[in-house]
Amino acid sequence: MIIVVDYGMGNLRSVSKALEALGAEVRVSSDPQDVVRAQKLILPGVGAFGAAMRELQARRLVVPLIAAIAKGAPYLGICLGLQLLFETSEEDPGVRGLGVLAGTVKRFSAPALKVPHMGWNQVLRRQRTGNRGQGECPLLKSVPEGSFFYFVHSYYGEPADRSLVALETDYGGRFAAMVWRERLYATQFHPEKSQAVGLKLLENFVEL
Repeated sequence: MIIVVDYGMGNLRSVSKALEALGAEVRVSSDPQDVVRAQKLILPGVGAFGAAMRELQARRLVVPLIAAIAKGAPYLGICLGLQLLFETSEEDPGVRGLGVLAGTVKRFSAPALKVPHMGWNQVLRRQRTGNRGQGECPLLKSVPEGSFFYFVHSYYGEPADRSLVALETDYGGRFAAMVWRERLYATQFHPEKSQAVGLKLLENFVEL
């Protein structure tokens, strides 16, 4: 069973429908007990960092999310679901994120750069050092190098430990398009909107 976490700010229908099309058993839930007991978790998200953290706190989901990740339940964060893993964000200074990953969320700031970054962009695998012998990221199995995924965002996560970056994209400079640590995975792009290659990544998560 995959729990898609409902905190009032996610593109829940498109994510759950994509998973169901792959044959996954899916439940959309805002119940803290479902989250803490989940076999697998997906945290999607569209919107602002501060508002999302307030919703997670109001629904008593912060502690269950952190606990589920700590116990090793496979987690997939999508877009805002990646950014919320970090400690802070330039979008809402003073608001604490989940703090699962050390680092911050930054705004695109290159001169003349169109923000938000919206549309298809190429992702490239990053040569990881110090990845504790994990080898190839399981979610990237059969995902061709240089594939294009769909992005919609003005901010991006910057981990303190760069060895966690699995994929990079260039938009006024390289940024983390995907981070990975053990059974925690998170993408800045939207796999559910990225056609066949996005469905392949989701299929790999379902099959973990």
